[in-house]
Amino acid sequence: MRILFVSGNRVGDAVLTCGVLDHLIRRHPHCRVTVVCGAAAEGVFARMPNRERTILIDKQRFDRHWLELWLQVVGTRWDLVVDLKGSGLAYLLRARRRALRTKRHPIRMYEQHAAVLGISPAPLPIVWTAPEDRAKAASLIPEGRPAIAFGPTANWAPKTWAPDRFAALLQCLRAGPLPGAAALVLGGPGPHERALADPVLAAIPGAIDLCGKLTIAETAACIQRARLYVGNDSGLMHLAAACGTPTIGLCGTTADRAVEMAPIGRRAAWALAPEPTMEALSVESAFEACVRLLELDADAPDSGELVYSRTT
Repeated sequence: MRILFVSGNRVGDAVLTCGVLDHLIRRHPHCRVTVVCGAAAEGVFARMPNRERTILIDKQRFDRHWLELWLQVVGTRWDLVVDLKGSGLAYLLRARRRALRTKRHPIRMYEQHAAVLGISPAPLPIVWTAPEDRAKAASLIPEGRPAIAFGPTANWAPKTWAPDRFAALLQCLRAGPLPGAAALVLGGPGPHERALADPVLAAIPGAIDLCGKLTIAETAACIQRARLYVGNDSGLMHLAAACGTPTIGLCGTTADRAVEMAPIGRRAAWALAPEPTMEALSVESAFEACVRLLELDADAPDSGELVYSRTT
């Protein structure tokens, strides 16, 4: 069975499609999957089973990137084309079955993706790692004490929390539920991510600097070794939630899409500001959200339900 799967261009968008993709692979264990995504998201699928090929799409003027993609895939007869970008490409290919997203709904994004394929209940997003990724993570993160992973970067500066608030939150967590915790600072490659991570590293002496030093799969493996992840609304936040690690997303500026783009995982929640700015999100509110999440029974069944924290 040949499947063409058109995913997202960014890391977070791609992660949110992985639940339905994993569902398809489990349902058709001998399938061969061609994934279409943006260059930034390529690593999300690097360890994916049954991956035959990854085609990277680079947006161009007048939507010429869709023509270039069509030229690469038109020669194959597909058993299933899944287009979660809603481009209409599926109708221009030979396919036994087509599933494409035609419009957005005010529900969680991973549920929208599942609805395209008629999957219910919607499968939670997942991540794929390999033994070498987990070995790399084990070599980087000290044993014997809990680790807290921080994601202080985002694609847009107004979505970021102040460095001193990350430092203050760490102090609260060390004084409370996670005494002696090690701090990891994560981020993607490039000068933009580095510029956002450096002030947090300066505010947290002794933090382990992993910004821009890992592949996406290695980053996921490190997050899976952490006791808690706290980070801005970003692709890294979605990756952390999909890892199954207790994840608190920090949300202020993007509160208008809080339901649709919430972190989804076994234990994932927003800490929401009372106003649409990150400045309005207090350390106390974020700490309360972390404590509530850590107190949840780790053995409770996966539900994918959201837990919100809003300051008053």
